[in-house]
Amino acid sequence: MSDRPRTVVAEDQYLLRDGLTHLLAAHGFDVVAAVGSGPELAAALRAERPDVSIVDVRMPPTNTDEGLQVSLAARREIPGLPILVLSQHVEQLYARELLADGTGAIGYLLKDRVFNADQFIDAVRRVAAGGTVMDPEVIAKLVAGNASDPLGALTPREREVLSLMAEGCSNAAIAGRLHFSEGAVGKHTANIFQKLGISASDDTNRRVLAVLAYLGAA
Repeated sequence: MSDRPRTVVAEDQYLLRDGLTHLLAAHGFDVVAAVGSGPELAAALRAERPDVSIVDVRMPPTNTDEGLQVSLAARREIPGLPILVLSQHVEQLYARELLADGTGAIGYLLKDRVFNADQFIDAVRRVAAGGTVMDPEVIAKLVAGNASDPLGALTPREREVLSLMAEGCSNAAIAGRLHFSEGAVGKHTANIFQKLGISASDDTNRRVLAVLAYLGAA
């Protein structure tokens, strides 16, 4: 990834699309395409293969789940293509499918819960770097839609750690949120991996696999 990550913005509302474009440019991103429909997004992802894309869910021509469907198709064609979904809606089925390949570089934020530029830019950078960033409300809705519980062996504290891991928090950030040492977080994460059967030899990022288990998508 270059010093100025190549970025695609997909948002059908002109003012928001333009605002995102200027915000990203001001923080060192090179916006190589800013589009307002699903077909335009599909073409931009194939042509540009960007370092990261910010994608709305509901876009023309269907105004249903066009953004997510195009993102899924692009990730099948270009594995690991970084996508940050920015929407007012949680589309559970497609959100699970987007996460299910286990490769990371995925985010899902709700527009009305992005409270400042630093929060948003940090999320974009983490997704571009291969991380997973999930809004807590998105996590809650995905978990609520999961009838099974793959986490029965985890302690309440381990569940707290895993919940923050699902939000994209680093061990240091989790330690700060829960007010204990980073070493203690490391021990909890090791226990989580062991209880979920995620071995150190897994090629896929272990944190991503743990988050998938938490969301019931593994």
